[in-house]
Amino acid sequence: MNYSISDLEQLSGVQSHTIRIWEQRYNALKPTRTDGNTRLYDDIQLVRLLNIVSLNQSGLKISKICSLSDQDVDLLLEKEIQPASNPTKYDYYVTQLIKFGLAYDETSFETLLSSCIGKSGILETYKNIIYPILVRLGLMWRKDNICPAQEHFLSNIIRRKIYTAIDFLTLKQTTATKTWMLFLPEDEEHDVGLLFAQYILKASGHKVIYLGAKVPLDSVKRVIDDVKIDNVLFFMVKLRPLKTAQTYIDNLQEICGKIDIHLAGNMQTINQITTSSNIKKFNSLEEFENNIKDTSK
Repeated sequence: MNYSISDLEQLSGVQSHTIRIWEQRYNALKPTRTDGNTRLYDDIQLVRLLNIVSLNQSGLKISKICSLSDQDVDLLLEKEIQPASNPTKYDYYVTQLIKFGLAYDETSFETLLSSCIGKSGILETYKNIIYPILVRLGLMWRKDNICPAQEHFLSNIIRRKIYTAIDFLTLKQTTATKTWMLFLPEDEEHDVGLLFAQYILKASGHKVIYLGAKVPLDSVKRVIDDVKIDNVLFFMVKLRPLKTAQTYIDNLQEICGKIDIHLAGNMQTINQITTSSNIKKFNSLEEFENNIKDTSK
């Protein structure tokens, strides 16, 4: 697979300008060129960049890293990989996990991710490692940087970890006074964020009715007709015309009535939508956690 320098910027977290400087000064990468003189990078060059970034994040100078053989780089990386507990190391793990994921290296990806969860817990790992991975890969914002196979490969491993964490929770019946319904619209399928919201809610003692991805509004209405729902949570991540998004919100508000609705996703669109007072928008995990605390009062 070929990548542009902007793809490398997105996947590595390093600005294109810096990547060019590393190429010119340290011979870090060797891109090919199109007839129009545009840089193109293959999988080998991408992995090399991710390795360089990882070692730089661990404290080594770029000049030193670029002078090392690939074998020496691999040895240093193995030495650096320990379960994440130091916040300054989070970027290192993000970069390495992206490398393993793009290479379909399930064993390395799952082993390192499990180590991070075991050391830091699922909540801190999601905030500081999993979420940044999803953002860089475009899985949260749909920039289509990677091929669908890589996307499904990574998402499925992460889903398994979140499902496992959910399975370990026991619902605290004495505090389960609120019922949340979670779903994605019928044109949305990336449910990792929604799954983690389920984990947070259950860990906080709430009852959750999880409908998952691609849910028609008719199904949402049926649940509301059959069960007392206190809060609805859904994400609108895909880019869509403002008129289409507004129509969807209007229809959902009509179905939900006075039920509190919690909404996140593509804020570029969401912030332009006209909503009633019972819709609460949130931009971050911290805001969502605060919303949960407010609804528990």
